[in-house]
Amino acid sequence: MKDIKLSNKTFKLEQDPYIYQLQNVEEPELFREMFPYTETPKIAFNYRRVPENMPEDIFITDTSFRDGQQSRAPYTTEQMVHIYKLLHELGGENGMIRQTEFFVYSEKDRKALEKCMELGYKFPEITTWIRASKKDFDLVKSIGVNETGILVSCSDYHIFHKMGLNRQQALDKYLGIVSECIESGLRPRCHFEDITRADFYGFVVPFAYKLMDMSRESGVPIKIRACDTMGFGVPYAGAALPRSVSGIIYGLQHYADVPSEMLEWHGHNDFYKGVVNATTAWMYGAGAVNCSLLGIGERTGNVPLEAMVFEYASLRGHFNGMNTKVITEIADYIQNETGYNLPAMTPFVGANFNLTRAGIHADGMLKNHEIYNIFDTETILDRPPKVSITSTSGMAGVAYCINQYLKSKGRDELDKKSPVVEKVYSWVRSEYDGGRITVISDDELIAKTEEALQETNA
Repeated sequence: MKDIKLSNKTFKLEQDPYIYQLQNVEEPELFREMFPYTETPKIAFNYRRVPENMPEDIFITDTSFRDGQQSRAPYTTEQMVHIYKLLHELGGENGMIRQTEFFVYSEKDRKALEKCMELGYKFPEITTWIRASKKDFDLVKSIGVNETGILVSCSDYHIFHKMGLNRQQALDKYLGIVSECIESGLRPRCHFEDITRADFYGFVVPFAYKLMDMSRESGVPIKIRACDTMGFGVPYAGAALPRSVSGIIYGLQHYADVPSEMLEWHGHNDFYKGVVNATTAWMYGAGAVNCSLLGIGERTGNVPLEAMVFEYASLRGHFNGMNTKVITEIADYIQNETGYNLPAMTPFVGANFNLTRAGIHADGMLKNHEIYNIFDTETILDRPPKVSITSTSGMAGVAYCINQYLKSKGRDELDKKSPVVEKVYSWVRSEYDGGRITVISDDELIAKTEEALQETNA
């Protein structure tokens, strides 16, 4: 039984009699009622609600060079170094992007890691992800990295069906690996793979508790990354484990004594819940959320890093030193220099993010940007709102685009009833009346605008 002790959060004497022991079952627990496989996964509720417990210090960690590279053509060494510089600039001097992780198996990855370390940035701290072997620990230590991620799969899907072990064998294997990592002089970061399909009280909590004991005995901090590998996590209050994000974070803190600064959420977007699950993890006690730039990652992707920049600001009321204009620079660089095809509708970074086509929307934009723009995208992201000219744009849309062009040239704007606007709009109408189905390009609109300005001596 645990001792009665004074809580440094509630300042009351507290006693928790529960110390969960490993349940070394003979058959794997696959939660078939929730995960029938031949049907859509089920979200069960037991109405057990846990208290919110947002830490004072919440931050972002990055996996663009690890999970991000598993789902796309690998970056070149030069590209990785440039993106690392942009991550540093985005995170700011307060280190809001606290860490980023690298592979170390190829010469290219090691070279990129070493070049990034030569820059001498405090943030993001460079960490690694490696196979759990003494040889790999020694390799990482020789490079000069202080922390590494270790894969410790925790669901019976992985323990029984992938690794061919039982829970006790997996636990013993993992604890031995972590011990070797510490003996090699590294800080371990344990990636609890597939936590949202794992037996939480039968394996996850006993394992995490032993890791915290090991941390106290060795004096070495041991991080736990709760990995929603398949995107099964849900943010709903009262949802049952193992899918409850709040239940997972609360349980790791309350039953395994994992401090917030050592607790990290790593989510995937298979069910469109990547961002809201990450925010929920913050709100219930995780210090870090692990993300990738543009959400690039395995299958449907990881939590988009740029999304959590805005989640942070929405929750705290400020960016804490983050340079948000760099987000646009990062998106442009990854698209133009690496050939990545970014979907146009992607929030904050896609081509259509703050672009409107409907004529009635364009009329509102012409009168006041706030009507149809989510915030001042020009100031915050260095992206002024745009209007695309189509068959439905109307005269207001044409006027808006013309004025954006004139503004960029330091020239006076025009009323939407101006002869110049009327001439250009008349041309647009004739194009679509003649059967055109494509969008009017910026170059076409500029050419017609200059032609109309000359004809009207405007």
